[in-house]
Amino acid sequence: MERTTVPGATCRAAAALAALVAGVALCAGDLLARDFPFGSRTRSVNDLGNQYVPLHAHLWDLLHGRADGGLLVNWQSGYGSSFLPDFGTYLSSPFAPLVALFPRDRIDLAVYAITVLKVASAAAAMAWLLLRLRPGRRWAAALLGASYALCGWTLAADYNPMWLDGLIALPLLCLVGEWALAGRRLVPGVLIVALAWSANFYTAYMATLGAGLVLLVRLSLAAPPRRQALAAAGRAVLTVVLGMGLAAPLLAVVYLGTEHAYPGRLARFHPVPAENLPARLLPATYDYSSPALYVGTTALLLALALPFHRAVPGRVRAAWTALVLLVALSLQWAPTSLAWHAFAVPQGSSYRQSFVLCGLLVIAAWHALSYGPPGLPALGAAGALLTLTVAAASRTNLVHAHTWPVLLLGVAGTLTGLLLLRRSGQRGGPGRRGRLAVLAVLVLLGAQTGESAASAAVASGLRLKHLDDYAPWGERQRLQAAAIARADGWPRYRTDPGREQTVANDPLAVGGQGAAYYSSLTSDVLTRTLTALGGGWTSGGRGVQSLDNPVTDVLFSVGARVHSPPDPHQTRLPEDTAAPTVTRREVPPLVTVRARPDHAAFGSSPYRNQELLLGSRVYAVPRIIVRGDDGTPLPGRRVGSGNALTGPSVSARCPAGTQVYLAAPHFSGTARLAGGTESAVPFHYDQGRALAAMEPLGRAPASGRVRIDLVPDRPGRIPPGAVGCLDTARLSTAAARLKATGATSVTVSDGTVRARLPAGSKGIAVLAAPRIAGWRCAAGDGPARPARQYHGLIAVPLDGTETSLNCTFHPPGLRLGTAVGLASLVALLLLSAATAVRRRRLSTPAPTTPPAPRERVTAAP
Repeated sequence: MERTTVPGATCRAAAALAALVAGVALCAGDLLARDFPFGSRTRSVNDLGNQYVPLHAHLWDLLHGRADGGLLVNWQSGYGSSFLPDFGTYLSSPFAPLVALFPRDRIDLAVYAITVLKVASAAAAMAWLLLRLRPGRRWAAALLGASYALCGWTLAADYNPMWLDGLIALPLLCLVGEWALAGRRLVPGVLIVALAWSANFYTAYMATLGAGLVLLVRLSLAAPPRRQALAAAGRAVLTVVLGMGLAAPLLAVVYLGTEHAYPGRLARFHPVPAENLPARLLPATYDYSSPALYVGTTALLLALALPFHRAVPGRVRAAWTALVLLVALSLQWAPTSLAWHAFAVPQGSSYRQSFVLCGLLVIAAWHALSYGPPGLPALGAAGALLTLTVAAASRTNLVHAHTWPVLLLGVAGTLTGLLLLRRSGQRGGPGRRGRLAVLAVLVLLGAQTGESAASAAVASGLRLKHLDDYAPWGERQRLQAAAIARADGWPRYRTDPGREQTVANDPLAVGGQGAAYYSSLTSDVLTRTLTALGGGWTSGGRGVQSLDNPVTDVLFSVGARVHSPPDPHQTRLPEDTAAPTVTRREVPPLVTVRARPDHAAFGSSPYRNQELLLGSRVYAVPRIIVRGDDGTPLPGRRVGSGNALTGPSVSARCPAGTQVYLAAPHFSGTARLAGGTESAVPFHYDQGRALAAMEPLGRAPASGRVRIDLVPDRPGRIPPGAVGCLDTARLSTAAARLKATGATSVTVSDGTVRARLPAGSKGIAVLAAPRIAGWRCAAGDGPARPARQYHGLIAVPLDGTETSLNCTFHPPGLRLGTAVGLASLVALLLLSAATAVRRRRLSTPAPTTPPAPRERVTAAP
């Protein structure tokens, strides 16, 4: 294998130029699209607005000492959730703490700045790698480094900022492979692996597979003796194992966090039509469900020219071309797709590994350019392949009208630049050749920047049409945060940000301690408990919503609840400038005592389930009749089709003055209490994706006859016992009883809850938090044991002698991960010490002994 000695200054210059080009092009694309922060269009699509920005806001609060909870427990979401798995999944990037440098109300700008910085870093890392793989011009390495960082995968997925750590990891891990081949830099290599896997294990896994394939190609081209090849591969494996070991404290916690998470929706892999792959190689295309393989016309033409570039050795051409083709085929085969995604079919796009193929295309392009610009025959063959690609792509619906002008400009710029570059090395004096070379570089960099900026703008616009979007921080969130801050009384009681959410993680974004929580790690026990109590969810059960219900407020010690106008960004209605209102309620403390707990299992009625957990009867659940718009009863109480399409209704009888609730988890549309003054209440159900929450509709009239008018927007059904009539006086009595027998004081600090109990407390103490794995509790002076569960909540047995309660939380996997991490650290230190000793011995000259003086022999006389 050829050894390369590229000066560090050359690598640094190429990396800096690549970062500059990538950052400018990305910002220019957002400027063209008028996206935030350069225009009025929001960037917060899909999970960026729902998950990532709120989680970064929570990190800001943690770093500034303003969060409720710490690294172990997030007390703001889901009535108390394990935070370390979320941290390891979404916030463990070394770039994430930079949010602390921005104002809290500019959190969207902070996340955008981190996104640009990550893309620029990926460009710099790839440019550095290319020069280490083979010497070449630094401007060329910068050009291709930027094309990698601005690949179609980035432009389609830059709303997932944590995935961009994988974009950086791929070239860095390839560098680690180069060090393993050379038998040096074990410690930096291990640290890079640990950093990559800690930053985002999901994309780091894919990047590690990609770097392994690159290492295999490098080994095959070098063709060292078997012993040396095995030694190099062994060093690479050892580096990865030790690096993953150092990252184990986070990896183990995240892994076990997924084991305890709500399973969500099941997905199956369905390969896209074959012609969609060449379509996604072109600029200015977008599709959520197909692999985004765009790397820029320059990189694409160079990669296509590689097999025909005679200046490149045949084995090099064959090896890199074969690797690109094999990885491209692996995208479409279910077993290899499963392997790329850590043997779990993703809930969403099935082509999240596409950035690896983009990186390989760029490496192939580098080998085509570093041996000198391709000649006319190679460019002609590449042009013919590009023509076939365009012809295949034109048969798909992925190519839009704006694709063609961007593609034509890209092709024109690429061919002009490459031909000028080739001429600069053939004709004229040094001055003319220099001018031609500078012009070629400017044309190529300009074409790359313009093409990528245009593709970024197009992707942004099309993404907004396909995905949900959310408004950045504004006046609505400011008013919500101010109302919550005024009402906050944690930990004496919770303040819920309200049912009228702005994003799915409102408690993290605006404060408070609510039920709402959206994460890939939402616990199974939280989703199932709140669903049994009438709660709704989205995202296949992983986006738990707040429940506007006084019984659950009593159960979870919600003493203040915020009510905001509907979000105008979601409803598209004129903005309501009214300030949020706060409803206050006398509630028990976080820790209550149940003298005679009822351990009967939850049933199908959320009203009876609430009563079971409360320990008191507070609802009347009448029989219902569901009629169509012609007045006839509907079979199976199915609405949304036939005569139930436009005007079905639900009839029931409730005690006069009781609060009427409708629990119809499989109904989508609006419901309104006939004769009431309240407006229609929305219900949202989407099979497998969303479940509608129980909703209050108003007060029962004096006659007790209740009719609920429904306006369905899709087929659904109303369950038996859907109507509940809440006696608020009975609820107040039950709440007062729980408060009188509950804890006299409660203190909460991160993963520890301490409570003082009234003397003589018997039965069980119940902590109003989901019993997620990791809780251990001790009553009085007794030993700490795994907490028990009472209908999904934390429970501790009491025998009447204890007056205190102490519960601590340790995330599952933390002890195991820490032990593995320490073992890896010790192994790394021992290996480093052994290597240092061996090198010292080799570098120290062997001591020499001066020759003994010869004895003078005197002849005998």
